[in-house]
Amino acid sequence: MPRRSVLTPAERAGLLAFPVTDDEFVRHYTFSESDLAAIRQRRGKQNRLGFAVQLCYLRYPGFALPTDEEPPAPLLLTVGRQLRIEPEMWPQYAQRPETRREHLAELQTWLNLSPFTVADFRRLVHQLAELAQQTDRGVVIAEALIETLRQQRIIMPALDVIERVCSEALTRGTRQVYEAMTSPLAERHLRSLDDLLTVREGTKGSVLIWLRQPPGSPRPKHMLAHLDRLKAVRELLLPDDLEHAVHQNRLLKLAREGAQMTAQHLRDLEPIRRYATLVAVILDTRATLIDEIIDLHDRFMASLFSKAKRKHSDRFQQSGKTINDKVRLYWRIGRALVDAKQSGNDPFAAIEAIIPWDAFAESVTEAETLAQPENFDFLSLIGDGFSQMRRYTPIFLEALKMKAAPTARDLLPAIEVLKEMNERQSRKVPDDAPTSFVRKRWETLVSTPEGLDRRFYELCVLSELKNSLRSGDIWVQGSRQFKDFDEYLLPAPKFTLQ
Repeated sequence: MPRRSVLTPAERAGLLAFPVTDDEFVRHYTFSESDLAAIRQRRGKQNRLGFAVQLCYLRYPGFALPTDEEPPAPLLLTVGRQLRIEPEMWPQYAQRPETRREHLAELQTWLNLSPFTVADFRRLVHQLAELAQQTDRGVVIAEALIETLRQQRIIMPALDVIERVCSEALTRGTRQVYEAMTSPLAERHLRSLDDLLTVREGTKGSVLIWLRQPPGSPRPKHMLAHLDRLKAVRELLLPDDLEHAVHQNRLLKLAREGAQMTAQHLRDLEPIRRYATLVAVILDTRATLIDEIIDLHDRFMASLFSKAKRKHSDRFQQSGKTINDKVRLYWRIGRALVDAKQSGNDPFAAIEAIIPWDAFAESVTEAETLAQPENFDFLSLIGDGFSQMRRYTPIFLEALKMKAAPTARDLLPAIEVLKEMNERQSRKVPDDAPTSFVRKRWETLVSTPEGLDRRFYELCVLSELKNSLRSGDIWVQGSRQFKDFDEYLLPAPKFTLQ
């Protein structure tokens, strides 16, 4: 079977291509005084031109001029202009292979260059395998190889050799990735990973397919199903920090490959690759589940607020005509009272001239029921959805391992209070429960004469948790979207080396 190419035709063409802009030609092919002195030692214009062209080839791109290759016309023009030699002299030089070989040997010694050897091949495969643990893109490996050859003053081999070095480095690097991901696994881990490929009871698909099901709409039953999936992933008890065993690029690529494979395809892989792929898929699935669970909670909270706003608006609109009638009635009564005061007439008679006294007393009672509190807000109606939310919030809070920045640190103790209450099945919020995070808008709902209101205390905590997750003030262990900001940065020792 032919070796799989790690470079596309376009990538091969671009690796050792000549410059295309005037600035690049000037930078790479402008001769120094010592260059010109060495060139002028050649006898005959054609030899000076040929020697100079070979010098350019060895400097950039860095390989020897092939016997049957015609130098690019822009290169001949650039060299000829500096030497004051017509480019048309080239065919005379090209006809003398012995002279070309002599010039190449002289240039190799003068430039302190060495040919590419079998020892270089083995050494560079080993060296590039470390980079191959970070990426499986052949062109990235090839560019690093070419840069290394230039730095070490080694003449570039043929492109086929360069590609073979990259291919073997990628093979070695991939094997090292597999080993890094599977060496910490015990026998019980391997059995659990194999069980993921079995058919899940009551379904036609594998356990792995069930774990990767989409979250669905923001409803308690979908949240509970996703929390069950996260629990199943965690019950695999994979070693800690396994997600940091290899570079994230390789981990995500391996996870994507595994997600596209069927259970049968995964079973057919060699063991080390199968287990490494399953580990990558599970680590990716765990992060996805955590992010989707948080998103479901976010959307459920948003729906509670939307329903409360809508209900609040509907109630206000329904009472709008009655309120308007009352305002018009009290405007007439007020006008009559002002007139009675100015004329010295009986004010009660003035009222009864507009409306019977009993009807007036009844209207005052109706107005009291229509009156809204001073903090006229829809927030009080959010409590209507509390029972639905309680179906999943105890498990939700237990499932997330959270840490907080200083700006949200007071919220974590409140979450711990809720978790303890859930564990004890307590309905009363402790009097000393944290409240520093409660915004003014929530104060009258959370703090009552009887103490802290259980419903609104928990709703306030969950609302603030949603806001803090969005702002990045709280992060969740194992999450991809809500992880600690420091995890996006280079580790301090590695940054120091940069």
